[in-house]
This record gives sequence, structure tokens and C-alpha cells, in this order.
Amino acid sequence: MPHDLTRVGAERGEPEAGSVNTAGSLNNAVPVDDSAAALAGLDALDTPTVVQVPWWRRALRAGLPPLVAVLLFLAVWQALWASAIVSEIKIPAPITVWDSFAQILGSGEVWSVLWTSISRAFVGFLVAVALATPLGLLVARVQVVRSAIGPLLQGLQSLPSVAWVPAAVLWFGLTDATIYFVVLLGSIPSIANGLVAGIDQIPPILPRVGQVLGARGWTSARHILLPAALPGYLAGCKQGWAFSWRSLMAAEIIAAGPLLGVGLGALLKRGSDLNDMPTVIAAIFLILIVGIGIELLIFRPVERRVLRARGLALSS
Repeated sequence: MPHDLTRVGAERGEPEAGSVNTAGSLNNAVPVDDSAAALAGLDALDTPTVVQVPWWRRALRAGLPPLVAVLLFLAVWQALWASAIVSEIKIPAPITVWDSFAQILGSGEVWSVLWTSISRAFVGFLVAVALATPLGLLVARVQVVRSAIGPLLQGLQSLPSVAWVPAAVLWFGLTDATIYFVVLLGSIPSIANGLVAGIDQIPPILPRVGQVLGARGWTSARHILLPAALPGYLAGCKQGWAFSWRSLMAAEIIAAGPLLGVGLGALLKRGSDLNDMPTVIAAIFLILIVGIGIELLIFRPVERRVLRARGLALSS
């Protein structure tokens, strides 16, 4: 009977079961399983790809938008000055401000001014990091300490640092201690709160695994908490630097004296006392340039390195 069915199928032109066609494949072959191909496609989606971009195109992409923004700002400034809507004493011409800026650069005073302010800012910021890091760890891991001083740190962060200048002058006089006191109180709360926020976002399984492996105390903080909370900690440090820089400018403007030297804040205050608006604007631009330079040269490369180590940013 099976032979008859085979013969009937052959008469109809149907190939026999298990026969090989002209392409060389079995007609009754098992269908191909597409699960492996699907998984390979998902792996390809998860795998980061790096697109090589020429250096000149990267430079153009990074430098062109700020350049266009600066040119538009100067055009609006020039048009506002030319319209004479506001007195030239209040809004001088851009070329006048540039002449004042060039005069400060040519006299050599700018280097001593920059060194005075930047050295103070860096010393104050490094001391703030050294004090705020253990404070943030303590607040984040000890509930009693968080309940006691956690709200105080939040309040100090929202308190304008310029409010500390009169008290610091009365306590320390017109000395460098006044400047550093204001800088520390402006930056420590931001750094500590950033570290606390970063630790709060750590998955609970990581500290538990560390405890199982015997990591406790400073060992757990060094090898588990700080690396896991690094993005939030870095964000707090960036904010702490911004607060310390602003606190420094406020202190130098208000607490001006012969023992304190001439920083950017004192240069700004001198221009204001002499009713010299070009010098005032030039000093503001110098403060802005230093702030942008520190962000681009220090914090942004560190941030990129941290994100790249975590697979969140790619180098082109």
C-alpha cells in the first residue's frame, strides 16, 4: 500500500519524501529557527557603535554655535549703543570695552588679578571637598545624623553666600580667613548634598554584597559607595565649584582691603567706585571667561571619562 501511494505521488509530479531536489536540499528539512538571529540583532542594538568623525568637523561642530552666539550678542550690543536709547555711560560701545580690556592685559595687572582669585578659589574648593566628602558619607549612611543636620545642609545650600560676608568681616577682619570662610560655606553644602543624592540612588544590593565580602566602614565607602555614587558626587562637585566661585566674587567685592590684594572682585569694585563702566564690563567678562575655562578644561573631561567608563558616553 505505501508503494502504491508513492507511485501515485510520482504520477502527480510530487517528489518523494526525503528526496533531494536539484538545489541539493532536503524537501522535508526542518525550518530554520530565527531565535538566534533575533538575539544577534538585539545584541547588535545593545552594542555601542563608534562613528569616526574628522577632527575639523568636530571642531566646527563644537566651536561654530558659540561663535555665532557671541557674534549675535555683539551685534545686538552694537545696535543698542548706536541707537543711543541708553546713555553711553551705562552702555559703552563694544570697542571701548575692548580697549579697556586690552589695557588691563597690556599692563600685566590681569595676571596677578587672575592668580589671586583663581588660587583662592582652588584652595577653598579643595578644602571644601576634603571636608564635605566625609560629611556627605556620614549624612547618607547614619540616619541620626541625617535627621539632625540634613535639613541644615539643604538650608545652607539655598542661603546666599553673600549673607556670610558681613559676619565673616566682623569675625576675622579684612583678612584671607574671611574670604575662605565664605567660600567654604558656599561650597560644602552643595558637595555634601550631591554625594548624599548619589548614595541614595545606589541599588541596595551593592552595599549588601560588600558586607557579605567583608567591606565595612571606610573600605565600603572607598570601594563601593564612592564609585557607585560618582555621577552624583561629580555633579555636586561641579555645583560646589560654581558656588565657591560666586562666593569668592561676593567676598572680594564687599571685603576689599589692602591686606587682601586685588582679585577679580576687587577689580570690579574699583571700576564701580570710579564710575568706569568699561572696566566693570571687562571685569565681568574676565570672571565669565574663568568660569567657562574651568568647566571646559577640568570638569567636562572628568565627566566624559566617568560617563565613558560606565558606557554612557562614547568617544568619537
